[in-house]
Amino acid sequence: MSNLLFDFPEDDTMRNRLPIPRRETVVQAIERFEEISTKPESPVRSIRHLPAREGQYSELPAKLDERIRQALRGRGIERLYSHQAASFEAVNAGRNAVIVTPTASGKTLCYNLPVLNRILSDPGARSLYLFPTKALAEDQLNEMHGMVEQMGGDLKCFTYDGDTPQDARRAIRERANVVLTNPDMLHSGILPHHTKWAKLFENLQYFIIDELHYYRGVYGSHLANILRRLRRLCEFYGSKPQFICCSATIANPKELAEAITAEPFDLIDQNGAPAGEKFFVMYNPPVVNRQLGIRRSYLHESRRIALDAIERGQQTLVFANNRLATEILVTYLKDAVEKGPTAQGLIRGYRGGYLPKERREIEAKLRSGDIRGVVATNALELGVDIGSLDAVVLAGYPGTIASTWQRSGRAGRRQNTSLAVLVASSSPLDQFIVEHPDYFFGQPPERATVNPDNTEILLNHLKCAAFELPIREGEKFGPHDTTELCQFLKELGLVNLSAKAWHWTSDSYPADSISLRAVTSDNFVVVDVTDQNTVIAEVSFPVALVTLHEKAIYLHEARQYQVEKFDYAQRKAFVRRVECDYFTDAIDYTQVKILEEFDRRPVQLACACHGEVRVNRQIVGFKKVKFYTLENVGAGNLSIPEQEMHTTSWWMHFPAGFLAQMHGYSPSERANGLAGLGNALKAVAAMLVMCDPRDIGTSLTEEIAGGLVAWEPNLYLYDTYPGGIGQSLPLFQQTKRLLSAAQDLIRACGCESGCPSCVGPVGEVGDRGKQAALRILELLEQGLAPLPPASGEEPPF
Repeated sequence: MSNLLFDFPEDDTMRNRLPIPRRETVVQAIERFEEISTKPESPVRSIRHLPAREGQYSELPAKLDERIRQALRGRGIERLYSHQAASFEAVNAGRNAVIVTPTASGKTLCYNLPVLNRILSDPGARSLYLFPTKALAEDQLNEMHGMVEQMGGDLKCFTYDGDTPQDARRAIRERANVVLTNPDMLHSGILPHHTKWAKLFENLQYFIIDELHYYRGVYGSHLANILRRLRRLCEFYGSKPQFICCSATIANPKELAEAITAEPFDLIDQNGAPAGEKFFVMYNPPVVNRQLGIRRSYLHESRRIALDAIERGQQTLVFANNRLATEILVTYLKDAVEKGPTAQGLIRGYRGGYLPKERREIEAKLRSGDIRGVVATNALELGVDIGSLDAVVLAGYPGTIASTWQRSGRAGRRQNTSLAVLVASSSPLDQFIVEHPDYFFGQPPERATVNPDNTEILLNHLKCAAFELPIREGEKFGPHDTTELCQFLKELGLVNLSAKAWHWTSDSYPADSISLRAVTSDNFVVVDVTDQNTVIAEVSFPVALVTLHEKAIYLHEARQYQVEKFDYAQRKAFVRRVECDYFTDAIDYTQVKILEEFDRRPVQLACACHGEVRVNRQIVGFKKVKFYTLENVGAGNLSIPEQEMHTTSWWMHFPAGFLAQMHGYSPSERANGLAGLGNALKAVAAMLVMCDPRDIGTSLTEEIAGGLVAWEPNLYLYDTYPGGIGQSLPLFQQTKRLLSAAQDLIRACGCESGCPSCVGPVGEVGDRGKQAALRILELLEQGLAPLPPASGEEPPF
């Protein structure tokens, strides 16, 4: 095999290629992977063939309006998929329904049919559609308009979001039968102004939540509280809407729908849609240094595999797990594919931060086939119609099984043969998945959890509820009695009790100060000053701190911009176009301080603890990293204001007596062992509580009081959201399983002294970091009760 995975011709452009039949190109790619899989120490760890599936159909429901029947027949639809018919019957009978089927299974008709049927019989009826993104709402508006035009009815459907012109908003409030919006607009633009929406709330029949699986963790917890506010207003206006939810496959859709809406649901999960055959390849980049456990760059391997698919004429989507990786891959693919003037624009990026007009253009060109390759973050994971893709390359494991299937399902949406390739990074979680393919293919998708009773989230939305309508004495907000909560808001000077109700008395507008996704609602605007001041992007607050600091190289569609000025106060970054061969990567410093300890239990001479902590994080510098070689070519210092948050945490306290047992290890080696243990524990914790690894932060106490002998560090795993989102308590309850799994992970790794797949690279944890981490775990194991059988009920320790 050559040094490259695949060899590419250099003398042709994509537009001059003769098309090859799609299935043939996929089979050619699979044959190449099968050939590689026969070689010693092959990077191809698994090839799975998922055969095509026949559809299951039902006749059009008898109660379906004749105009809808004609419109469906005009689209070539004579029958419904079985799950579409089942959802229509459930909704028509007055029950809430949650539909759970894979990507591209026709879920849109599951809610459009009952909604349109009701409006045709009752023109005054109103429906509210909720989508997690503006792009998805726009996509579904086009679908709805197509149906309405074919029916010839007088139904009015509009999107209502931040891009809606001011002069159109009044007409939408008065006339729209169907309003398509997103949680942010519902939260800050509709509920606080409910008096302008009286006609909608008085006649609200259906509330649609699409992409329900997206609403987990913090975002889902916010949505649950938004819907508590919605139900208050509906009760005030005399309506009680039915809920219809659609979700990709997760383990607990019914439970999630009921947790978010506080309503009972019928579960419809028997998929009747046909599907084309799919090939799923798991690829682990080969080891290039066995002693250090270093593998070939997963970004380079993703580039090679994507290029091979594009060169074969396959329209290809590459998913990256963060914005920086997305822009690096866009740069690499553009360099390889766009070799002449006729090939410009064949490769595009797609992520949050791109302006809406730019994203709509990319979506349209994907559907038309003008774009041959796109590199995207999870922004394209949702069900926006981007046509029929042939191949999906996942540059790194997305963090959950559910998300992996969702991304791989973006290929083959028109029942074509398709290919999905998961390219593992060196992270412990990626390595576990790719080296245990049977675990991945045999494991059900994760559970999606929300915690709407998070104190910070709950109080923020109670403020909004008081602003919208006075809170009656004794009124409940969800399951909570509001008396003490309102008393607390009174002490803050926000509400006052009058005529047996709590009234909002502050001049502030509470919805504006709440971000549904991040710590703060502030976004930074990116202004290009190269020729004239032009806004090229909008970036969320946390991302701006690491990508828009002064001297940073900001990457946008493979174009490089240097940040000349970072205006923290005005939330603006001024950038200028440059040509350079490196990108920048921010360096942060985190400190954690215990505020309150809720519980503790001994583990040998150490202690496992659970409580509330304060996390202080600051961006202190940056590295300059060269494209392709990834070598460090420079660095710089930064002084950006420190960010502080209170959250919940699990931690291990290591007294001096415990560390004294580590004979033969110097103080610095013990510290390296703890740092390496933290890296392993974070990876294991994400799998244990089935969350996104980014939901968990890690930190090691570095203060040394009274000399080295008195060093008694704490190793923290904390929730990365203010107030906590419920990850740390399960970790505390499963401490022995967490530590045992970390020990198994490190022992199973074939490296000698540490690598990115276990405790971290030797350069970060030292030559004896791996051995020290294992010694710590061996000592802790002496204080752990034996693990119970897998089928038994697990005690906390």
